[in-house]
Amino acid sequence: MKRLCTMIGLLFAWCSLSVAQPLPVTAVQIGRHIDITAGDKYITSYRFQDDEKYPFFYPVNGPVSGGSLTAMRNSLYPHQASMYLACDKLNGANYWQEGLERGQIHSLGARLVPADEYHVVIEDECLWKRPGHAASVRDMRRITISAPSKEVYQIDFDVTIEMLEDVLIEKTIHSLFCVRVAEDLSVKQGGRVINSLSGEGIDGCFGVKAPWLDYSGERRTGLEGIAILQHPSSAWFPAPWFVRDYGLFSASVINWPENGKNTTFRKGDRLTFRYRVLVHGGDAAEADIAGRYAAYTNE
Repeated sequence: MKRLCTMIGLLFAWCSLSVAQPLPVTAVQIGRHIDITAGDKYITSYRFQDDEKYPFFYPVNGPVSGGSLTAMRNSLYPHQASMYLACDKLNGANYWQEGLERGQIHSLGARLVPADEYHVVIEDECLWKRPGHAASVRDMRRITISAPSKEVYQIDFDVTIEMLEDVLIEKTIHSLFCVRVAEDLSVKQGGRVINSLSGEGIDGCFGVKAPWLDYSGERRTGLEGIAILQHPSSAWFPAPWFVRDYGLFSASVINWPENGKNTTFRKGDRLTFRYRVLVHGGDAAEADIAGRYAAYTNE
């Protein structure tokens, strides 16, 4: 009996160790960027400078390598800044590609909201405008950052977009919430793209309506990946995916509008989107993206 009790005690001890423990998360605001740390590891910054095209996250560091899983612009794609929300061809303006005179998503000033030790919460209000014109759109975003375990970092990006005037968005490949992965994760460099329907590769994921998509690849320190999950309460759920072999992916219904040409809204219309970004060790299966998505749908 004593031996049996000892074995049971050891089993319970092992089980308790195997349960993922969340890491404490902290944030420091320095001017117009907010730096976030999980445990003793710096994981990301939310940047909302006045001279930037739009607010964005950079870096988005991985839990295995400690290096960024996202890329911050290059000569071929100077308009792609890591992880961001943006859109082209909106009332004749461009809120995606370079040039502030073409349009800018301007933060009115992000702020930290009180939360518990395992969550950092940021709220931001942004105006979409260009010189000489009234703002066309206002967005109100709430960003919640946590670390469910040492192998997974989580960024919840919830945003409501309000039309301040009648809005027309022409069919465009440049739209909405986007991640540009680092070069070594890209399909061109041997990375892997998979969606929630088991579609794989660019051909299996491009234009496919799927609740989530994961991009992963082998790094010198091991396998890492990043996934975008669309919550079922999001407008146009599930949006089809725009995905490139060089590392860009976004849930982008604007590239496949229902009428084949454009999308229109009236002043006062609102759209709400909820995205969860999972930055993880391993591939989609090892990180249990499917299981984590199932849990997300119940929140």
